[in-house]
Amino acid sequence: MDDDPLYEKARQKALRYLTYRGRSVEEVRSKLTEKGFDDTVIKKVVDRLSDLGYLGDRNFAGQWAKSLAARRLWGNRKIEESLREKGISRDLMQEAIAGAREEKDERRAIQELVEKRLRREPACEVFSYKGKRRLTQTLVGRGFPVGLILDVLREMGDTYNDGVDDPR
Repeated sequence: MDDDPLYEKARQKALRYLTYRGRSVEEVRSKLTEKGFDDTVIKKVVDRLSDLGYLGDRNFAGQWAKSLAARRLWGNRKIEESLREKGISRDLMQEAIAGAREEKDERRAIQELVEKRLRREPACEVFSYKGKRRLTQTLVGRGFPVGLILDVLREMGDTYNDGVDDPR
């Protein structure tokens, strides 16, 4: 496309950067800026990679949000924070998170994390006051809302306590 050796070098760097995982436009711009390329070369490279379909914030945001929601079991707040750091606009963030939550909503993610904890610790410890407090702090750190965490813990605690003889 272009005989400019600087453009070709920048394009190769960007392609190499994209081979590890998908990137946002802002991440690629930052990387090329960090490597010392000027704005006109960066714009040409980003435009060309976008035209070819190798680079696009909508696809990147959707894939990134799904990965964080389904594999890492993060809450919406933390996913949004991660997308913001990568230069994704608010509209695309909301769209990506909504798409990710079609597969696994926050309630289900919290339940999976609690079930994972229950495989390591007895239910009496997990659902004790101290255990719930620790688990709530962990889940808030993963970006889940406190109200939803408490609802899920209450529901799951009731389920697990139903199987235990009532000491009264």
